[in-house]
Amino acid sequence: MSTTKAFIQAARTSLSVARLGTYEAATGASGDSDPSALALYAWNAQVSAAFLAPLHICEVVIRNAAAEALESIYGPRWPWEQTFVLSLPDNHGVRYSPRRDLTGVAARQPSTGKVIPELKFVFWQQLFTHRHDVRMWDSHLLRVFPGHPHGSTTVHLRNRIFQDLDKLRNLRNRIAHHEPIFARNLCADFERIVELVSLRSALMASWMVANQDASPLLASHPIFRGGSLWTPQHEEIAKVAYQIWRSRGNRSDREVEDWLAAKKHLGLAI
Repeated sequence: MSTTKAFIQAARTSLSVARLGTYEAATGASGDSDPSALALYAWNAQVSAAFLAPLHICEVVIRNAAAEALESIYGPRWPWEQTFVLSLPDNHGVRYSPRRDLTGVAARQPSTGKVIPELKFVFWQQLFTHRHDVRMWDSHLLRVFPGHPHGSTTVHLRNRIFQDLDKLRNLRNRIAHHEPIFARNLCADFERIVELVSLRSALMASWMVANQDASPLLASHPIFRGGSLWTPQHEEIAKVAYQIWRSRGNRSDREVEDWLAAKKHLGLAI
């Protein structure tokens, strides 16, 4: 049995046929000797892990900005301020309830600093709804997000933050549950993160971009040609190999030699 076939069979047993099937369908992998699905699975896992750092920074930045606004209105112990608590929706049944989330966390934690990281991501997202405009955002949104575009209105900016956080919350949840994210526009997701952090601090956004591994992985998104895995490096080799092929008179019996010559030309290992 070939090594590739053994890996594929092990993956189907260990990861499940249904899970791997998603990647096989996406790549058009055929048979037990096509590694495309496994390559995409590995890339999906790697880019999922790489997104955790930017998502972490974005969440902390956004919740700290919101907490600053809350403290300006309700004081340093805003989690226990009943005016604020009662302003939160208290959805019943299986729906998420911001009020129950806050009161439950506040009952267990001794300080505001301990409450903030324990609240769910959706709690912070739900603060960016129109119900908080008059009491909170009309006076504080542009102040706590000094990087907002010139001429921004409170309603437009607050709604943009809400929508971006909703998309990122969905991405975060898929990563947390080890689901495929390769079909998303991940470049747009990354830009959302950068833009949200930039609203608070352009310097922080610049530091975040310099200390993350997501963007290099996004640049190496797997390409599948004829059932085979390609990378951006392969694309560059193919361009040079094509030029060499043309210069040698379009000889079809020199394909391997042309490919090796292209790799040598680019300074790559043969």
